[in-house]
Amino acid sequence: MFRFILSFFGGIFTTLTMGIFMVALTLGAVFWMYGRDLPSHESLAQYTPPTISRIYSGQGKLIDEFAEERRLFAPADTIPPLIKQAFISAEDKNFYVHDGYDLRGIGAAAVDAVRSRGRDVRGASTITQQVMKNFLLSGDRRAERKIKEIILAARLEQTLDKEKILELYLNEIFLGQNSYGVAAASQTYFNKTLGELAPHEAAFLASLPKAPSDYHPVRRKERLLQRRNFVLREMNENGYISDAVYAEEKAQPLRSVQNGDFESFKAELPPRDYFTDEIRRQLSRDFGEGEFFTGGLTVRATIDNEMQPIAANALRRQLEQYDRGRGIWRGTRQSLPVEALETEESWRAALADLRVPRDIDLESQWYPAVVLEVGDNDARIGIEGVEDDADGHWIPAKDAQWARKQNEDGTLGRKARVAGDLVAVGDVVLVRRMTANDSGEFIRWTLRQVPEVQGGFVAMDVDTGRVIAMQGGFSYQASVFNRATQARRQPGSSFKPFVFASALDSGYSPATIVVDAPIEIDTPQGVWRPKNASNRFYGPTPLRTGIEQSRNLMTVRLAQEVGMDVVGSYAERFGVYDDLSPVLANALGSQETTLYQMVSAYAMFANGGERVQPTLVDRVQDRYGRTVYRHDERICNDCKTVDLAPGQAPRVISNRERVMDPVTAYQLTSMMKGVVDRGTARKSVNLSVPTAGKTGTTNEAKDVWFVGFTSNIVAGCYIGFDTPRPMGKGASGGGMCGPVFQRFMSQAVKKYGGGPFAVPQDCNFIKIDRFTGARLSDEASGDNVVAECFRSGEEPIFGIMFDGGFAMGADLPLVEEVGGARQVTTSTGRKATVGPKASFGTLSSGGLY
Repeated sequence: MFRFILSFFGGIFTTLTMGIFMVALTLGAVFWMYGRDLPSHESLAQYTPPTISRIYSGQGKLIDEFAEERRLFAPADTIPPLIKQAFISAEDKNFYVHDGYDLRGIGAAAVDAVRSRGRDVRGASTITQQVMKNFLLSGDRRAERKIKEIILAARLEQTLDKEKILELYLNEIFLGQNSYGVAAASQTYFNKTLGELAPHEAAFLASLPKAPSDYHPVRRKERLLQRRNFVLREMNENGYISDAVYAEEKAQPLRSVQNGDFESFKAELPPRDYFTDEIRRQLSRDFGEGEFFTGGLTVRATIDNEMQPIAANALRRQLEQYDRGRGIWRGTRQSLPVEALETEESWRAALADLRVPRDIDLESQWYPAVVLEVGDNDARIGIEGVEDDADGHWIPAKDAQWARKQNEDGTLGRKARVAGDLVAVGDVVLVRRMTANDSGEFIRWTLRQVPEVQGGFVAMDVDTGRVIAMQGGFSYQASVFNRATQARRQPGSSFKPFVFASALDSGYSPATIVVDAPIEIDTPQGVWRPKNASNRFYGPTPLRTGIEQSRNLMTVRLAQEVGMDVVGSYAERFGVYDDLSPVLANALGSQETTLYQMVSAYAMFANGGERVQPTLVDRVQDRYGRTVYRHDERICNDCKTVDLAPGQAPRVISNRERVMDPVTAYQLTSMMKGVVDRGTARKSVNLSVPTAGKTGTTNEAKDVWFVGFTSNIVAGCYIGFDTPRPMGKGASGGGMCGPVFQRFMSQAVKKYGGGPFAVPQDCNFIKIDRFTGARLSDEASGDNVVAECFRSGEEPIFGIMFDGGFAMGADLPLVEEVGGARQVTTSTGRKATVGPKASFGTLSSGGLY
């Protein structure tokens, strides 16, 4: 009997031993098989998570941020214990004691799921396992992935300490609303730092990892509240918060940015604009798009926060002024269905979902609105972000009487007499408050629209190339195309200074005489007969007057004398073109370039002829604070001196390349100053400091330009339709872009100052007659007298006349006459007979004036 008992228990023992052995062998085989080709977990020790790249203004203000995954990296030692405790309680209460996987946790999670009937489900995966899943494995629900997860978790626990593993988890995890990691989520949901969170807010965040969309703070508010309270209970049971704190925190309402309880952090950011988007474009090219969007770069932009709104306002005013002058109403071309207008709640929600520009502040903020009712004379509107009053908001009839409505087929309706002539019920429009100029008292709501005509504006420091303001169109939200840097347009006569610069460097002087008379040139397209804007000819004229009055015929003759290959080399040296085609029409600016390139080229005139590299960025630092790019490479030994005398500025040594002789730069600047003082810009530009510049207007005024500068700042503007077409009679660079320059620079001068242009040592001044180029005595005075700079050591020769190899106008019988010959008064006051107005000449003729 005893032997039987021993035999029975021996059999049981043997069976159990063999069973355990077989299970262990099977498990070992499974783990060996799945553990052979696993990804390396050791790379996590050097993990650098994708983080936000941020752009700051020159004054240190955050102005934009870019990221594929919105993440703010927080090292473990900067994450408050409360945050760690909340996530450990919600996800892995035994985190600090297990070895990567937790058999007790798996069992406890199963029991809790059964007891709560699925309402309170705690994940069976440990935090370490979740790190493995998020970083090295896929998220599929298969036993194979779970086994690999456990294997890798165990290995990771042997490689990294618990705090490092927790750091990886809390920075990588997705918490909804495009927020990755606890630091970004804290800002997204509460607009707070991690250190400012209360226990119920920490529990809020710890509730989200399971499925952020299932715990949305607005759509699934009750479910999130239950989950938050569960996490608080776990924190209490784990000893992280007291009973009193638990009771108090559980009683707190569920509050969030999304529910309107806190202001969003985005409210502190200005709307994205052309400046920061251009930085994004350039740095993505220079550093790579992946590095820019994930590298956590800190970018110090050159933008001046005070001057940028002034630039935007200056351009917008001119564009709207032109658009209102055309008297055509287009609106937004969007509307809401009638059923969306039944309640205020419904039309506000529908309006909020529409993509219409909300970044326009001109005179006052522009608002999207919807037409709710059209009466006999007026129209009632509902305005986004503005509460309705007892009488409602109305557009009166007189506010519509400036325009005719443009129909879908492009035809124009009758001149509006009542609001209903322009708008219909459901139309989405833009409106702003009209106020009294003196008191600011509200008058009425007035209809507005984004102009069809567009333009660009750039302003930069003439010495450093730092762009202080840039506007690429009327509204970034209406059109992200940056017309300051991307639009390639004909510069017209604003290109002429490069022709004159090449001549000055080739031995010509401001007093050199060039013939202003008709010419004709055979081209593959036919005979080209360029003409002056005035359709008149002025005979022998000094170079100074030629550029001041923007004489096309003189410019073409001068380009022929110097050679278009020489002109092209100058344009390419200054960065206006990469390759200028050597045809004479290009002397008048018929080849396209960008405003950004033109303004940076003019900066080299202003600073005396030194190379300028334009930039939107002063400095770029990586996520560790190391400088990876710095724009200003000039040498400043005095900047390191701590005992500079009071009032003594550090001496900065320029190591820039010289692209132009300083005498040539001054001669050209002096001549361009004449453009502003008495030339084509005299009516629109009038600053308190010396100013030089050049207007540009292409054929049929398809593009109008003005680029000008003081001793410190250069700025330029162009205006035109995106698909070039004539802007109508009266459109000109001086008349349209000149006022934009004036509005901006009048404020820029107050901040940046200005003074006389620096005179090179090699300048020898001689007085001449600016109409005839004749030399005058040193005592001469009068409106016709100007002191010209001539190079020291070179004896100027007066009286030589250049015609570019073309015959004078009277000797041009080849031109087909469309009328009788006529007399003109030359610059000397004499009468001359010239040919009639040419019948051909609009082809590729570039600039007019």
